Amino acid sequence: MFDLDQLFQKSDLIPVIIQHFETGNVLMLGFTNREAVELTLKTKTAWFWSRSREKLWNKGESSGHFLHVKRVLTDCDTDTLLYFCIPEGPTCHTGKDSCFFNLIWEEP
Repeated sequence: MFDLDQLFQKSDLIPVIIQHFETGNVLMLGFTNREAVELTLKTKTAWFWSRSREKLWNKGESSGHFLHVKRVLTDCDTDTLLYFCIPEGPTCHTGKDSCFFNLIWEEP
């Protein structure tokens, strides 16, 4: 089993990227702490630390749109996580499948 202490050597809060397990689409970016990671691994649903509310939250707890975690990876520096998930409904609070839909630039 991976030692979670490695993830939080630089900071108590690290980014976590959510990617669709089947399509590979990036769904969202959130932040997590050790307790949220432990809850994610235990419940198999994505937990985060809300920086605005300053509390733990389970994605889908109010909307019912849970993110079912199928795989968890860390980057080469062990300071960012990648969750591969099956979403239960739209991921974004706007009702879109992904939080990434505002185009800034695209090569013509």
